[in-house]
Amino acid sequence: MSFREFLKPEVVVEEELSTEYEIARVLHRYQEKAVLFSRVRGSELRVAGNVVASREAMCRALGTNVEGFLEHVAMARERRGELLKTEDAPVYQRALRLEELPVLKHYAKDAGRYITAGVVIAEDEELGRNASVHRMLVLDDRRLVIRLVERHLHAFYTRALERGEALEVAVAIGVHPAVLFASAYPLEMGRYELEFASALMRRPLKLADCRKVSLQVPADAEVVIEGRLTAEMHEEGPFTDITGTYDSVRMQPVVEVLGVYCREDAIYHAILPASREHRLFMGMPREPEIYRRASQVARVRQVALTHGGCGWLHAAVAIEKSSEEEPRRVIEAVMQAHPSVKHVVVVDSDVDVFSPEELEFAIATRFQADRDAVLYRNAKGSSLDPSAQKSGRTAKLGIDATIPLEEREAHERAVIPKRR
Repeated sequence: MSFREFLKPEVVVEEELSTEYEIARVLHRYQEKAVLFSRVRGSELRVAGNVVASREAMCRALGTNVEGFLEHVAMARERRGELLKTEDAPVYQRALRLEELPVLKHYAKDAGRYITAGVVIAEDEELGRNASVHRMLVLDDRRLVIRLVERHLHAFYTRALERGEALEVAVAIGVHPAVLFASAYPLEMGRYELEFASALMRRPLKLADCRKVSLQVPADAEVVIEGRLTAEMHEEGPFTDITGTYDSVRMQPVVEVLGVYCREDAIYHAILPASREHRLFMGMPREPEIYRRASQVARVRQVALTHGGCGWLHAAVAIEKSSEEEPRRVIEAVMQAHPSVKHVVVVDSDVDVFSPEELEFAIATRFQADRDAVLYRNAKGSSLDPSAQKSGRTAKLGIDATIPLEEREAHERAVIPKRR
């Protein structure tokens, strides 16, 4: 399916709105509903946001449900999907200028207008192909500045600079949610995220040749920006990240824009920073890896990076406990699988990890701090945590909120019989 086939707007805004704060305000108000903006000031394109506004919607996009999500992703990870080249590429129906895209300015102190749903595609002769999600600040009609963390695209870029070359990139916006999910998933170097997206959807993904660079993009994308990642650096930020606080200002690489293309009636996908959609696309791709690691030391039933933990900093894991050592082993496994996590709660399988009340109940009734807490000092944390040190070091806490095996009878939950 394409982005537009998946999109089912629950709110349609007919009033003409500005890309500067006005659309962001509406997206913030309706975070749990897909919103389509029919008229955008200064652009002929429509805008859609909150497209994947719930865990259920994400699972639907991947062809599964909440209960089957972890196993579905694990199985897809073991397959190699199919990529089909096509000449039928709706995304190249029209050429336009970068300034014609309805790129939003979201929050008061943001440095400017940010692309937030762009899948960046690149290739390296030795390292292979890569698709990853990066925020991009619009500098002018020919330049973007991209936030690069030291992962795969950064390695591609560094190698290109060492050769004295710019790195060709293509940015696809308005792609099927499975493509965004796969592009945010922590695959190992050499695995291509677009093949993973095909495996998740259980169908071939159609790709089309770019016009200005030697790359291929999803043919059914709504918008494509083609360019080169250059040696030029520029300030990037402030930007409101997943915690709803402003990320640091850094010097980051500039993308020289070579061409912009779109469908005739394109819909621009805007992910509101710190929204439910933002947290789902960042957090849910990390959960299967947590599940995989934790399953090596315990029988894991469910995993969640919680919404209250910004989809990034708090993990909850439900297990079928068989020994008193297992919860601590799970805590360690989670912190290895997702180094950005700050607090880990391990609960029994009768606790719903997606329910804040259930998690709080488990901590209130099954946890003793002097017995069940695991404290890590001066650990590597997340730069997105405003309470961490500037170096990114932080304290971490593991909470064993499982019932001691010898005390299960005392913790039996009362039930009211259906009949006498």
